[in-house]
Amino acid sequence: MKLSTKSDNDARSSNVTFSQNDLNVGPTFSLAHLTLIGCSAPELVYIAARCGYDAVSPRFIPMNVPGEFACEAKDMKMVQATKAALDNTGIKVGELELVRILENMQTSLYEPAMALAAEMGAQRVITSAWVSEPVDRNYIVDCYGELCDLADQYGLTVDLEFPTFSTLRTLRAAADIVRAAERPNSGILIDLIYSEFSGLDPSELDALPPEWFHFLHIADVPQELPTTRKGEIEIARAARLYPGEGRIDFSAIIDRLPPMTYSIELPNLKRVEELGYEGHARRCLETAKQTLLRQTDQPSSKS
Repeated sequence: MKLSTKSDNDARSSNVTFSQNDLNVGPTFSLAHLTLIGCSAPELVYIAARCGYDAVSPRFIPMNVPGEFACEAKDMKMVQATKAALDNTGIKVGELELVRILENMQTSLYEPAMALAAEMGAQRVITSAWVSEPVDRNYIVDCYGELCDLADQYGLTVDLEFPTFSTLRTLRAAADIVRAAERPNSGILIDLIYSEFSGLDPSELDALPPEWFHFLHIADVPQELPTTRKGEIEIARAARLYPGEGRIDFSAIIDRLPPMTYSIELPNLKRVEELGYEGHARRCLETAKQTLLRQTDQPSSKS
């Protein structure tokens, strides 16, 4: 694995050592908004630039979660400030977060956020399903297909995630929806913490089209996995670990996928309190580079 030139100065200043062959080309690293959920979108961009990231994944669709700095597409002051931050820093926009598939969903309501994200250069939209039991599979397929059709007008893929406390809780369940929808701009987002929570067998990836996978969410989890839905939510939203601190074998997944963006989604309230927003974001990037280089340059122990 090789790292992009943009991050090399940051790597050297933090005593992370790479060989000369690792310079100039390689994966891009994106800072997901959930990592710094209390930041505005412009602040997210400036922090990402100072820390050496290549891109950000802003939330222009508020989730109304505790501590969230709401950034809406209709807030023109915020939009202009975000555009200025992108222009000033050269940071790119990777993904738009987060379109939730809900009961009685009106797909058209998400169009302003998609249009804004595309205008800012985004390539992907993240979605996940939150439909109550009993689950109507056909409804999810139809909604996902409608989202893909809408996003396609803006040149965006729609990447379906499977949080283990949502409706679709496994890679197999997400793949079933994507396969049934049959849209050319469909995709699946693997968040490494949910692959671990769900007990994903990496060999499952071998049967799926590589073009479904465009980026990964990167974070680590404790050696002892939570045994309840509440425990999974607590880790996912506020206590993810830096890569290399926990149990995840990143290479078991990464080695089976094409080269892609690594989006660091790592909310940890304790670390933010200790290090501040920028210190936490910087540490996320440093540990991701250290761990991904170490693991993906070696044979996987889980393959």
